[in-house]
Amino acid sequence: MTWDVLVVGGGVVGWSVAHHLARAGVRRILVVDRGGGSTERATGGFRAQFATEVNVRLSLLSRRKLLAFQEETGVDPGYRPAGYLFLAATPAQTRQLAAALEVQRSCGCDDAALVDLEDVRRLAPCIRTENVVGGTFSPHDGFIRPMEIRRGYLEAALRAGVERLDADVTGISRVGSALRVETSAGRHEAATVVNAAGAWAARLGALAGVDVPVQPLRRQVARTEPTDAVPASTPMTIFADGFHFRVRDDHVLLLWPTDGGADPFDVSVEPEWTATVAAAARERVPALATVPVASTYAGLYEMSPDEHALLGPAVGLEQLFLVNGSSGHGVMHAPALGQLASEMLTGRKPSLDVQPLRPSRFAEGRPNPIRRLL
Repeated sequence: MTWDVLVVGGGVVGWSVAHHLARAGVRRILVVDRGGGSTERATGGFRAQFATEVNVRLSLLSRRKLLAFQEETGVDPGYRPAGYLFLAATPAQTRQLAAALEVQRSCGCDDAALVDLEDVRRLAPCIRTENVVGGTFSPHDGFIRPMEIRRGYLEAALRAGVERLDADVTGISRVGSALRVETSAGRHEAATVVNAAGAWAARLGALAGVDVPVQPLRRQVARTEPTDAVPASTPMTIFADGFHFRVRDDHVLLLWPTDGGADPFDVSVEPEWTATVAAAARERVPALATVPVASTYAGLYEMSPDEHALLGPAVGLEQLFLVNGSSGHGVMHAPALGQLASEMLTGRKPSLDVQPLRPSRFAEGRPNPIRRLL
């Protein structure tokens, strides 16, 4: 069959692209969807506290869309502004957070502010603060429901006539000005193929003979037994060394980023990591001292070399459009990325400057600087 756009990837980003294209009037759209990908394993954080302008602007656009999401799709995205609290352990880290605040304010986002130790104790009374000197807090950051956002976009897209195929992609080749996509359920041709394959984006690129600079990175999560020891109103709380936690559905999620294993697609959880993160929780959140870990799981980030998304045509194959490499921010930025991809693919002016996200920046030797909050 022949399509205007064929989207590969049935996670929240792929369905956001399909929904926005259908809303823009594109009629023949197929999504090759093998399930939610990494979306179902996302912890559901949302923030505008970033240290680079383009990520701040992506968050602001996404937040506007989240506020209108239920009206647009009929589904509640679960946006709850419980806040994000970043904790500094040294004056130098406080200065680094303050520098990021200036970037945010230059984008018109003045939600976050520096907080002192007294503020930290008020915002997160459940934590120990011996190694904390202050931090930043935004009351408009908070939490979202990844699978509900995916469901909203999926159902709205299907209502608009988008079709869905449960299949594996086994090959991509050029046929004149179009692309032929071989799948385990048949052959399809499309004027444009959107690579929304998340952590598997490079594999899809390889099928088309192009380089997609995205690598998977495992992120492990420990989930406590049900507890009310930490109030549900507690913000996402992030310590300077990376340990962080949040409350979701009467459980506390414990996280501490580490390097991936030998197999980049391995989503098993290391027992040593579980013991380490549980010990950190007992030490830093006294209320959790007697609350055991009930389960663990892991998901995959889709990392680009400069930790910013890729949005635009693949280098060497313009018919392959990339929406990849969000580097841990895919769910929160999916509303914005779907809208921007649709605007670009239908010849409209993008709602924000997408130049920093062009896939060609690496071949040009002009990646974005890597700037983290801490």
